[in-house]
Amino acid sequence: MLNFPRWAVFAILAPLLIGIACAVPSFLPDRVVEQLPKFMQTRVNLGLDLSGGSHLLLEASTQDVAKQRLANMEEQVRTELRRGDTKIAIGDISSRDGKLSFMVRNPSEVDAAVERIRPLTQGAGLTGQRDFNVEVVNSSTIVITPTQAGIDNAVKGAMEVATEVIRKRIDEMGTREPTIQQQGDNRIVVQVPGLQNPKALKDLLGQTAKLEFKLVDVNANPAEVAQGRAPVGSEVLPYPTNPAGPPMIAVYRQVMVSGEDLTDAQQGYNQQGNEPNVNIRFNGAGGRKFGQVTSQNVNRPFAIILDGKVLSAPNINEPILGGSAVINGNFTVESANQLAIALRSGKLPVALTVVEERTVGPQLGADSIKAGLTASIIAVVAVAAFMFLSYGRFGMYANLAVAINVLVILGVMGILGATLTLPGIAGFVLTIGTAVDANVLIYERIREERRRGRNVVQSIEHGYKEASRTIFEANVTHAIAGGIMLALGSGPVKGFAIVLLIGIATSVFTAVTFTRLLVSRWVRAKRPTEIHI
Repeated sequence: MLNFPRWAVFAILAPLLIGIACAVPSFLPDRVVEQLPKFMQTRVNLGLDLSGGSHLLLEASTQDVAKQRLANMEEQVRTELRRGDTKIAIGDISSRDGKLSFMVRNPSEVDAAVERIRPLTQGAGLTGQRDFNVEVVNSSTIVITPTQAGIDNAVKGAMEVATEVIRKRIDEMGTREPTIQQQGDNRIVVQVPGLQNPKALKDLLGQTAKLEFKLVDVNANPAEVAQGRAPVGSEVLPYPTNPAGPPMIAVYRQVMVSGEDLTDAQQGYNQQGNEPNVNIRFNGAGGRKFGQVTSQNVNRPFAIILDGKVLSAPNINEPILGGSAVINGNFTVESANQLAIALRSGKLPVALTVVEERTVGPQLGADSIKAGLTASIIAVVAVAAFMFLSYGRFGMYANLAVAINVLVILGVMGILGATLTLPGIAGFVLTIGTAVDANVLIYERIREERRRGRNVVQSIEHGYKEASRTIFEANVTHAIAGGIMLALGSGPVKGFAIVLLIGIATSVFTAVTFTRLLVSRWVRAKRPTEIHI
């Protein structure tokens, strides 16, 4: 137990030194850390309650997901039934009551239409159900009904995509180490340290950025459009900045080009009035579609629609073949830049609304850090004094292990990119207080072995060996509790659990293995015949 070959000494000291080295950048100014090699820029990130910032809880509308799926299915049905040489003629598709229904003009083609449509449906996860049910009603009408399993599966996929889109948008803002995580089935928690004004964040995240280009229905009756009614195949959309006056406009429902064909979007300026706008560029397929549509519809108005609202409806004066376009819409520089960021990061698959908002000032965070440091210092001094007075030299070994343990915890958190929160500081203080528990068990067992008449070396060997089993079992129970908090908790609870779990692992290593190395070195060097413990 007290024999440590060189490789064992290296195996013990190397991870401790690495952990300490990784903790050092957390104490250095930002300008110094930026000059260090990339692998040395391991810093502990401060949570929202310590650094200040904005907290938003976003909620997705499942009805929005269902509506979008229905619209996508309608487009797929139209395309599929027009495919090939044997086109199947159908009437207008109705989307009332959350289902699609249409009549096949030739009743003899109903079965063929069903055979074409069924492959458009697919399994809803592992439920064994389809995402849409297809059935024939009245011998010539086909009804396509979304299933609940399909909606649930779509919501799950939409939330995963929405989380990544939000992450991209916040990264574009240049903020440092945001926390973005899904909560429940349809909510996303967003925490951005250092951001004191959440308005810009809300404006950016609240924008679905669903960009569509549709032709304006110039044949629609203006009186009916003003009342919200549109001809078959068209729809009425709000147009707040309509230069013609009415805040409504009728457009064809078919999407000619969508934002999914974009490759870039940048804020720019109009050459005539020097007003802010957004310059967009399409990919190859989008550029070809855009060029084809503008070539076939010269002298017709073309609506640019964002999140269901018409930004502008300029007239197509000539074909636009360069694969790029300009979006005008009475922008400010800030709003144009936000739209460019939203378009670059992709559209949200579901609309998100803010259901909870908090802003933490930097002064409150500074007070929390000060209070946490004070509590930690008091805990360290009190524990160190108790251990020294109780166990002398062995107490000093335990104190050194505690000091190294604190640095190693910070180093591990820096390597993992973990975030330190106010409950995390509480976990730190608890770790400091309990880090010497293992040493107390070991030293008391050594005392007991001495009272039984064993010599110094035998007492130390038996003390470490016998106490290690108890120490391991006790820390396993702590780790189980911490693991449950990490898995089921959120926010502050997770912050506490992370520090607790890291502290359990590092404290066992430093309190048992590292102190055993120190004690063995002292015993081999001094050959004591008695120990004062």
